[in-house]
Amino acid sequence: MTEAPRTDTARLMELLSVSLGVYYGDFTIAAASENLTASQGKALTVLRRGPAAMRALAETMTCDASNMTGIIDRLEKRGLVRREASPSDRRVKNVILTTEGERVTDAIRAKMHTTRDGLDRLSDEERDHLYVLLERAFATRPACS
Repeated sequence: MTEAPRTDTARLMELLSVSLGVYYGDFTIAAASENLTASQGKALTVLRRGPAAMRALAETMTCDASNMTGIIDRLEKRGLVRREASPSDRRVKNVILTTEGERVTDAIRAKMHTTRDGLDRLSDEERDHLYVLLERAFATRPACS
């Protein structure tokens, strides 16, 4: 019995690039259907995990702090987020998703049909396995040595 060939990192990176392209395109169209830019939609998605300080939000989204301010200004004007002073440091502004922001975020995710269809082709076991792998590869950070 021969062993299956190993997939090298370059091939994995290429497939990840294709996957992210599909996801990003699907996300962009879904965000636009809610009259949002991809950056505004991404900010809502990040905030769906919980409140974030403006600086942390800019770092997570890898954008300039001044650009983040403009994104949050527009989301706040639509009632999708609100700013509050941090309870531990009044100089820090936390951004919090409103109930309407949660609804819009959920609507964006629900409209991502291409992404959902792809994931629905996986069995429950395959989805569980994919979750563990993606979390291990990207969500958990190695301890500093």
